[in-house]
Amino acid sequence: MKNKPVITAKETVARSRLFHVEQLGLRFSNGREVQYERLKSSSAGAVLVVPMLDATTVLLIREYAAGVERYELALPKGRVEPGEDLAAAANREIREEVGYAARRLTQLKSMTLSPGYFSHATHIFLAEDLYPARLEGDEPEEIEVVPWSLEQLPQLLEQEDCTEARSIAALYMVRERFLQGRKT
Repeated sequence: MKNKPVITAKETVARSRLFHVEQLGLRFSNGREVQYERLKSSSAGAVLVVPMLDATTVLLIREYAAGVERYELALPKGRVEPGEDLAAAANREIREEVGYAARRLTQLKSMTLSPGYFSHATHIFLAEDLYPARLEGDEPEEIEVVPWSLEQLPQLLEQEDCTEARSIAALYMVRERFLQGRKT
């Protein structure tokens, strides 16, 4: 395994409410020095939740995604507030976005987005044993909740409005988990 490059300099070159752009000076083990830029998240990361209404039905949401300028079908997600426990953030997000809370939350994996230049991590949770528990969120409009069968994931991927990679990966992880559970 190679040694990590040495960080020789760090400088913030731009900042917004959500991100800041940081320029890094790096020296690699072969002596080569380069400049990299990366986006640093201003939060403790995000959670993405797979809320299972029953053994085969997941609750998706359809909400406006400004980055792609359309409504997108995906899993509930949101940022972790400063000092907030990851599981508490997951339960808060599903209460705000789908109107349910979970008696059982299991953290499945943490994922990154474009780790070559973005420091953000998303923590994936499976939410089971749901019960109604709506919480007011910060969304500008009501979010549509769309129940979907895990057995119909290929049909979901055919939807033009389902392109969010973290959601797709999490859905397949959960589907495999449930399929493995049926085999044992």
